[in-house]
Amino acid sequence: MSWSRIARRIRVPLGFLFAALFLLLARPSWLSLAMGGVVATGGVWLRAAASGHVRKNAELTTTGPYAYTRNPLYLGSVLIACGFAVASRSWIVFLICLALFLAIYLPVIRSEEQFLRSQFVGFSEYCERVPRLIPRLRPAPGASPGSFSRALYLQHREYNAALGTAAMLGALVAKLLWLQR
Repeated sequence: MSWSRIARRIRVPLGFLFAALFLLLARPSWLSLAMGGVVATGGVWLRAAASGHVRKNAELTTTGPYAYTRNPLYLGSVLIACGFAVASRSWIVFLICLALFLAIYLPVIRSEEQFLRSQFVGFSEYCERVPRLIPRLRPAPGASPGSFSRALYLQHREYNAALGTAAMLGALVAKLLWLQR
């Protein structure tokens, strides 16, 4: 079994394990919580916007956030993780986030791109116009803005990212209040 397949299977359980470690290592301040919360909220927003455009495995999505980056869902996850790292005020948390991204998400992204290349004729051309992760400043030439679908957002259950982010930030607030006693 390839590492990308293993990484795909373990990324969610590993996320829950990391959450526990994150809460243990975090040393938040009100300022770090505010700054990290803003960054994480940007990631939640990006994931929500992307999920309302994508029809997974049914069509090549090039509208909305997909006109700026091929992987807005993963970019949103990276922003959420960066927000948590800022909120935690822990270099160890930041380094763990970086290691998890390099070991788990990069292989998964590459594997998914191989799959998309085999499924959609226009994927290689799309790759030439739209960067893998770091977004363009303007939509790709010829990109349609498309329209956000609330039904797709709900179908993908992307609200779970918002709930999880709120829960983690809430746990950091609780830890900060407990530390200040």
